[in-house]
Amino acid sequence: MSDTHGRLREAVLKKLAHCELIIHAGDIGTVTVLDQLRRIGEVVAVKGNVDHGSWSARLKESECIDFYRKRILVVHSLDDLTMHPESANVDVVIYGHSHRASNYYNNGVLYVNPGSAGPRRFTLPTSIAYLRLVDKQFVPEIVPVEEN
Repeated sequence: MSDTHGRLREAVLKKLAHCELIIHAGDIGTVTVLDQLRRIGEVVAVKGNVDHGSWSARLKESECIDFYRKRILVVHSLDDLTMHPESANVDVVIYGHSHRASNYYNNGVLYVNPGSAGPRRFTLPTSIAYLRLVDKQFVPEIVPVEEN
């Protein structure tokens, strides 16, 4: 997920309830969002450009995690990449910032932008993304979030 901007919808919480790991790609907005997510399960989050104040001081600009023998790099904006993911054996890059959900491969690396899970921006739909492990490969799914 990404770009909650301080708003965590009940529909998002329900969709995350069965997730083994929750990844937030920044623009969290408030510590309350992280607290709510941590009640569901393990959370990895990075700092976005709207994340300021003492609550966000522990957040890093990027996180690299190993999950089921896959390396996942999390950044808020692709402009924040300080390396070539393919050179660092990264399997998946999760990012946000644009509020536009997408997934694609570049040089063998899966890039996933879950879109915005917070306030609706422009005419873009709100969404999150699931990564399912199928035959030792992550398969992305963009999941729309109903307005409420």
